[in-house]
Amino acid sequence: MTSAAQRVGHPTSDDEGEGTVGTAQTRSTEELIAEYDAERPARRITGPLAHVIGAVALGVSLYALYAVFNPIPVLPYRMSFLAAVLPLTFLSYRPGTRLPRWVPRPARFAKTERSKDTPGITDWILAGASVVVCAYPLLGFDDFIRRTFEPSTLDMVMGAGCALLVLEATRRTVGAILPGICLLFVGYAYYGGYLPLDWAVGHRGYDVERILVHLYMGTEGLFGVPLDVAATYIVLFAIYGAVLEYSGAGAFFVNISFAAFRRSAAASGRTVTLAGFLLGTVSGSGTATTVSLGSVAWPILRRAGYSPESGGGILAAAGIGAILSPPTLGAAAFIIAEYLKVSYLTLLLYAAVPTVLYYLGIILAIEIDSRRLGTRDLDLEIPSAGRLLARFGYHFSSLIAIVVLMALGVSPFRAVVYATVLAFLLSFLDREHRLGPRRVAQALSAGTLGVLPVAATTAAAGIIVAVVTLTGLGLKGSRIIIDLAGGDLAMTAVVAALAVLILGLAVPVTASFIIAAVIIGPALQTLGVSPEASYMFIFYYAVLSEVTPPTALAAVAASAITGGNTIKTMMMTWKYTLPAFLVPFAFVLAPGGQALLWQAPLPEVLMALAVSAVAVAALAVTTGGWMVRRAGWPERVLSAGAAIALLHLEPTAVAIGLALLAVALLIHLVLRRPADGQVSHRAQKGN
Repeated sequence: MTSAAQRVGHPTSDDEGEGTVGTAQTRSTEELIAEYDAERPARRITGPLAHVIGAVALGVSLYALYAVFNPIPVLPYRMSFLAAVLPLTFLSYRPGTRLPRWVPRPARFAKTERSKDTPGITDWILAGASVVVCAYPLLGFDDFIRRTFEPSTLDMVMGAGCALLVLEATRRTVGAILPGICLLFVGYAYYGGYLPLDWAVGHRGYDVERILVHLYMGTEGLFGVPLDVAATYIVLFAIYGAVLEYSGAGAFFVNISFAAFRRSAAASGRTVTLAGFLLGTVSGSGTATTVSLGSVAWPILRRAGYSPESGGGILAAAGIGAILSPPTLGAAAFIIAEYLKVSYLTLLLYAAVPTVLYYLGIILAIEIDSRRLGTRDLDLEIPSAGRLLARFGYHFSSLIAIVVLMALGVSPFRAVVYATVLAFLLSFLDREHRLGPRRVAQALSAGTLGVLPVAATTAAAGIIVAVVTLTGLGLKGSRIIIDLAGGDLAMTAVVAALAVLILGLAVPVTASFIIAAVIIGPALQTLGVSPEASYMFIFYYAVLSEVTPPTALAAVAASAITGGNTIKTMMMTWKYTLPAFLVPFAFVLAPGGQALLWQAPLPEVLMALAVSAVAVAALAVTTGGWMVRRAGWPERVLSAGAAIALLHLEPTAVAIGLALLAVALLIHLVLRRPADGQVSHRAQKGN
């Protein structure tokens, strides 16, 4: 993103000084991403080994592209893909947890830490072993499958080794919690047989051989659907995003966002929101988008009058919104498409209306803050939007091409490959970013390296899925949740949301979605919620765990850039993203909630969108405390009630919601004093 920063209008020297808030601002974008986002290689490898790793990663990308047009049998492809990416993971990631940069280090420790950027003998042994255990079934694949009912001792040794190596790779990439959860599930499969069968989670018990067969010798364990999604959808979209970034699209998306809005007090906040949405199509990660955008946008937000906490909240909300939004969404969304057996284009329709509501909520909150905080407009030295579009507007072409091709019936795999080729060809329109052979190789390598944590995570999540299917824990767990909620759908939805949020605090979004989908999803579906609504509900809360205290990685990263208080930044992010926490309840509770997922005739969809938009506006009044002027508690309480009623999307509830909002507005207008407006005007002018 250095290029993006360089293309944005040049601030004065005083402005540059304003941008360097706290020690964190002296760190590069790449360093911040590496610290706060698990989707970047932790090691900084240089020299010949870097070329070797790059070459292998390039080969994996080419292999994935080849498989699109020359299909390979499902299980051999998954095994060969894991055999390639698992060794890369051991070489690219440190064996231990790296200390946060704010922790003081003795010089000796710093030297030791730097030395870990070179893989040691243990890393090479693990890399070699991972090739052996993943490729072993391919040496005599037909015989291997036939031995499923009577596995050999070597089969079991290889299966155990594969599981342990996947868990170690997962620990290196995303931490120890997810591997720990996987081991708990395996322990449940083995020791659950000692529990009474009349207990809610009791089962008949399974020996080690049966568990390993289920994990290693079938399509429901390590080589299950989650890994398949990583080896197909996710790696292809990661390659596409890398090609876009190397072609200069990231810089263009930032620039066009800053040029798009007219000068106004809220323009800088709106600009950051749009830039976050566009950059998310490149990075595919909420935290990485937050960091990349923040390194460019925070000095401008500061000049506009935003506090470090408010600016950080906007950055985090914009970054997270990108993985909730078409056309790329987050990695977990691809798993939804695979679970539901629907096209990716259908999934984009599911996400369309909630995306509009999410960004409407952010924009309204920004508009309120511009008045409440007295932010000001800026005059940046940036080319006009028209000039930028005329010169670099072609960067939008590949994004549009993905949707158009899928609408024409092209598979999502081929659509994204064609879009990648289009982005490559269009790069030659910009001399600075044209993709020659070397840059193409770098982009393809970056695509695979960005998938390493996801591949390890999805393979590990396959262990959990295997145990759930083997023991029947999905139905048992759903029964426990329903009983805990007293059989009430609303309470079940609340319990489900809290469970996903808590789970998401400990494990990555993709893993938390998979775990929740197989355990919590059946609970919602048992009470009559459609699979589409239940999975989208879980998906939203899995993503929102990244802005949920006390971890909230996106907000933590944003506060590192702005120098703001971390907890206050989390709360500001929560304020900007509040609609995303409430709208999903309409999916599962409201009679017309299916319309929000575009599962209704167009008039019903538009009506649901309009009513929900009013509800989001009422929420903005509640959290922002502003209507025509500062709103008092009566208006805010009435607006909150109106929002909740409107989100029921049922005629009587909608009428009640509109009535409450009308009463709130009437009270606000009757109590309004001219002096209030004058004070607000003076405050804004003075700033």
